Amino acid sequence: MAARGFVSYWILPVFSALVWLGMLLGLLLYWVVDTNSEHYSYMDSDDNIAFISDIGASKLKPLFIAGSAVTTVFLNLSFAAERLLRHNGRLVPNTTMKEKVLSIISIIFAIVGMCGLILLSIFDTHHHHKLHDIFLFLFIAGYIISAIFICWEYQQLGLYNRQHRILRISFWVKLTFVIVEFILAIIFVSTNWSDNQNVAAVFEWIIAFIFTFYILSFVIDLLPAVHTKAPASRFSKALEHEMESAESQDGNSGHMGSYRNDYGRNENRYNFQ
Repeated sequence: MAARGFVSYWILPVFSALVWLGMLLGLLLYWVVDTNSEHYSYMDSDDNIAFISDIGASKLKPLFIAGSAVTTVFLNLSFAAERLLRHNGRLVPNTTMKEKVLSIISIIFAIVGMCGLILLSIFDTHHHHKLHDIFLFLFIAGYIISAIFICWEYQQLGLYNRQHRILRISFWVKLTFVIVEFILAIIFVSTNWSDNQNVAAVFEWIIAFIFTFYILSFVIDLLPAVHTKAPASRFSKALEHEMESAESQDGNSGHMGSYRNDYGRNENRYNFQ
């Protein structure tokens, strides 16, 4: 019973990350072990290291498509769950329109990234090279831009809810992902365009594996909802607190949001912080 009560929305990013990691390892081990690092006919003559898409265009294309689809669907369900849980008071709620807009924009770009990954797995690099590259760009750009906006949202949430350290932890984890992946993406693109294909392939694999940790960062966001299943333990915005008004009047970045439960007591709902 206790284990059942602990299972909640945080399982969405965990499942997504496991599927993504399993797919990557499956593709890599197949190429290294089963094919003995085969040089595919559609690879350049000087290429010694296969791109993920090279392996995904081979016999394992069904795995590539299924893994990409399941990963992104469950990741985007994590985005939607986070928005819903904040709206319902299961997580620290958004108190300004700005926070809500940032959250919605992050979801929109996550959908762009999802479509990019699913479509690039379908339109493989062997038969649809140009389309594949376009969808690869949409995948990388979509999720990086999405991460930027969700970082912005968490920066705002943490600014007015400093008693909840988990918001700052999530912000810094996601910001680290944005910075690292952006730098690696630049290296990947530059080496790809300069025909250093082996180096580009290595960085593509690195970018893909790091993406696993970004997916898992949503466990940090969704795990607190385990402790707010009971209606009495949920967040509700204090009636006297108008965040937008305070921001517009004095721009006081140190002003902290105030929340109360059904009994009107200010308290930290996350007892593990």
